[in-house]
Amino acid sequence: MTSTDTATDIRARALTKSYGTKVAVADLTFTARPGAVTGFLGPNGAGKSTTLRMLLGLVKPTQGTITIGDRPITALAHPARTVGALLDARAVHPRRTAADHLLALAQPAGLGRKRVAEVLDLVGLTDAATRQAGEFSLGMNQRLGIAAALLGDPGVLVFDEPLNGLDPEGIRWARTLMRGLADQGRTVLFSSHLMSEMELTADHLVVVGQGRLIAESTMDELVRANAAQAVRVSAPALEELGRALRQAGVTFEQTADRALVVTGADPALVGKIAAAEGIALDELAAVRESLEDVFLRLTHHVTEYESHTP
Repeated sequence: MTSTDTATDIRARALTKSYGTKVAVADLTFTARPGAVTGFLGPNGAGKSTTLRMLLGLVKPTQGTITIGDRPITALAHPARTVGALLDARAVHPRRTAADHLLALAQPAGLGRKRVAEVLDLVGLTDAATRQAGEFSLGMNQRLGIAAALLGDPGVLVFDEPLNGLDPEGIRWARTLMRGLADQGRTVLFSSHLMSEMELTADHLVVVGQGRLIAESTMDELVRANAAQAVRVSAPALEELGRALRQAGVTFEQTADRALVVTGADPALVGKIAAAEGIALDELAAVRESLEDVFLRLTHHVTEYESHTP
């Protein structure tokens, strides 16, 4: 697939959107660049969908700008050939076939049945082309929405929760697709609550909460800068090791498989404490926190709904 237009970046600058007294997006600034998958993260109510709708011209900013190649979408000569988007996989007339739905979107952009057939094949829906969308599962609707986003062969792709409803094979397919699009030099911006998939897919991250920017960096930089230091250690004399760590003022928790996870210390310190007591160790290793751990820590203070374990 070759993009019709040169891929361009997405830039939000002091972007703000208010609904009366409620501020949905507040002074938000970030960039999604060509050749990279940018993950857009935030808890429910963080302003992600509102931001994407402003990008696509569906909502007017109260202040600030969000542009594609330094221009708002309304100023693009060929919007459908520059940016493709999936915001709501269920936004399809239930009695319209997959092929007819795509054709209705293709014709205003000067595209025909050949391109419709190409994108149906790309997303694996060729055999379902004549089926009504109302018969589709959520996963199939997601594939149809992705096909619609790809119709104009755009240089910029925007996906809001594209993995919802997909089975494991579909998730891997979508991940491979987004990575492949970025490798072609396109700009890919996508949101997801699946942290494990975001960790596998995204190069760059934008984290928001209550409409404000919390962090923007590469995946590795975000995890490295915000991960809590932890060490996993195990020993035949586990109780003795635990006493030695407590006496040294080190905090730890015991795992179900009889190991200790130490926080606030590095492997060298834990090893010295064990050696001073003559305790032999079976395992001593630094623990790398996941993106999910880091995300929950970064957004804890801006989460609107917090569950508690009984």
